[in-house]
Amino acid sequence: MFTGIVTAVGQIEHAEPREGGLDLRITAPFTGVAEGESIAVAGACLTVTAAHEGWFGVHAVTTTLERTRFAELERGARVNLERAVQAGSALGGHLVQGHVDGVGIVAAVRQDRDARLIDLQVPKEVERVSIPLGSITVEGVSLTVNAMPGHGIIQVALVPYTVEHTTLALLKTGDRVHLEGDVIGKYVRAFMERGVKD
Repeated sequence: MFTGIVTAVGQIEHAEPREGGLDLRITAPFTGVAEGESIAVAGACLTVTAAHEGWFGVHAVTTTLERTRFAELERGARVNLERAVQAGSALGGHLVQGHVDGVGIVAAVRQDRDARLIDLQVPKEVERVSIPLGSITVEGVSLTVNAMPGHGIIQVALVPYTVEHTTLALLKTGDRVHLEGDVIGKYVRAFMERGVKD
């Protein structure tokens, strides 16, 4: 479980296809990383397969590659990182599972005074569990849905701190991003749909 509060920005140092999946080596300033622990990489929960000072390794399986943009990442690409939250820790963002529900496309980016507004074209799976002022995770960052200005479009507003400390500052029109819908919204939607069928 995560909170969507990015604690570091890592860099893809090496990417190698293996057994239908992808081995990734990621530089990070973390200390004490252990094999077997979970780290959210650009919002996707991955298991550490190797850990050394200054970097860690993960393996993205075939199903992960099908749901994410990891196969597109090249050496030098920067990724948001968050280690799993510990019981009793502050929940600074919202409940994030590290499950990528879909890949969105940046439709527009503009500055509005002290906020950077980003319009995202999102898949149906994400739109249907989203509401204005609800939560959404973009590239592992916990954000508030600022508005839903059109069909399939979700707008988020980045505060200066987020721009300075995450990869979202690099986003431009046409970029693809990992999205995770609000977990509460997903459960509510599932219960509603099952109720209709019953």
